[in-house]
Amino acid sequence: MAMTPHTAEVARLYQTEFIRSARAVGVLWAVCTLCFAIIEVVILIQPSWVGTREVHYQGGGPVPKTGTLGLFEVCVESDWPVPECRGSLSTLTPLPAFQSPAVLVCMSLTMVWSSVGCLSLFRFCNAATVYKICAWLQLTAGFCLALACVLFPDSWDCADMRDLCGDGVTSFSSGNCSVHWAFVLALLGVLDAAILATLAFVLGNRQDALLPEDTKDGEKSTIYYNTHNALCNIFCYCY
Repeated sequence: MAMTPHTAEVARLYQTEFIRSARAVGVLWAVCTLCFAIIEVVILIQPSWVGTREVHYQGGGPVPKTGTLGLFEVCVESDWPVPECRGSLSTLTPLPAFQSPAVLVCMSLTMVWSSVGCLSLFRFCNAATVYKICAWLQLTAGFCLALACVLFPDSWDCADMRDLCGDGVTSFSSGNCSVHWAFVLALLGVLDAAILATLAFVLGNRQDALLPEDTKDGEKSTIYYNTHNALCNIFCYCY
């Protein structure tokens, strides 16, 4: 059934608003995905998952150590301006007690950067398909990161933690230490992954639903082509 001139005009206006909204939300989602990938790198390499609390030394015993601990390094304050660190990310060997959390964070990092790489598929594939692929990758990344955040405090009962935080350390009890900003950032990363995955699923499912039922296939293709080009141009410029 042919559209009346009034209906065709309304459909064109609707498509224009859809393209603008899809571009804005899609670009915002893509930028947040890239930021999340960078945050994952910081979470992995920073030795600031746990740190010693401020203690007032009163004498009469050994001076308590002060420092921080991460998945790959233990850094203890010394007389030098730079902390004395044991372990290194360059060897890709995490601390023995934290091997499982480190592997899970690495898996999460791989999934997130894979979703960033999938953004280039907007030039070749259907936008809804790309959004859903990225959503599943981000959902898996969030699950791995959440599991790492659970296993990390469960692994506190180890020699490295007792050496830094005292003999009162047990699983889920950090003794003289407390969680630091890298661990808090990992927890926020789990929430970020859930939000980005949900938004990607919504964007993927709404690609067809937001269009008028009587829109022609050729007009749909134009909308997808324009949306793809907007995202691809931005990321080609960034890279």
